[in-house]
Amino acid sequence: MSINEVSTVTEITGRTRVLGILAHPTEHVKAPPGINRIAMVRGKDAVMVPLNVAPADLDSFVASLRVLKSFDGAIITVPHKQAIIGLCDEVSPHALAVGAANVLRREPDGRLVGDQLDGIGFVEGLRHQGIEVKGRRIYLVGAGGAANAIAFALADAGVARLTLANRTTDKIETLAAKLHAAYPSLDVFIGSRDPRGSDLVINGTTLGMNASDPLPLDTTHLEPEMIVAEVIMEPEITPLLQAARDAGCRTHLGRHMLDHQLQLMANFLGL
Repeated sequence: MSINEVSTVTEITGRTRVLGILAHPTEHVKAPPGINRIAMVRGKDAVMVPLNVAPADLDSFVASLRVLKSFDGAIITVPHKQAIIGLCDEVSPHALAVGAANVLRREPDGRLVGDQLDGIGFVEGLRHQGIEVKGRRIYLVGAGGAANAIAFALADAGVARLTLANRTTDKIETLAAKLHAAYPSLDVFIGSRDPRGSDLVINGTTLGMNASDPLPLDTTHLEPEMIVAEVIMEPEITPLLQAARDAGCRTHLGRHMLDHQLQLMANFLGL
């Protein structure tokens, strides 16, 4: 029986292990059904539920997780990926380099361990769709947790050039400096809203989740030979992807990143 053939409805018992997806808001999250299917396929008595926590309440909420003995861990998403780093007892070297974590595991003694799987999942999602990033010229918008993770994963995969763009320059300059330190031979540039000269254009921001959001880049400069990729999963076709389709570009959906993270996340969470 495949994961997709398994119902996500399960019976909650007194022994059920609790997992969460920590976000604010939670209406857009897509991971729980996939994680719950994986739990059922693996025969685990566990369930993932949404945890809607405002940034102002994050510290106190995370502290409470240490004493919640039925809690095994969580996926961390917007806007908590960077703040969660300082609330963990242990963080992987990769998450520290990126400056953001997207998974959190509670150890039996209450210690909280964080890791970062965003970038790995994104690059694997591209590869599964026949898009190899090695040797490519990449344009990446964003300087938050997801964008940082994707930038490091792209560098690790051997891209030829990485152009970084963001609405403000301070965070992007910090990201560029971290990449230079970790990958001295990588060509890293700070760009504008103009993506021309790139093979692959990636939106690593949340711009596009709301109908009122501005476009993350100047779509008038998209060219048919470009591939345009999203990290946003809801809506599936963002204004950027629609503009890319209108320009004749190949598009890559945000859900592919999640699809290739789920198994990694399930393993990390002990399923």
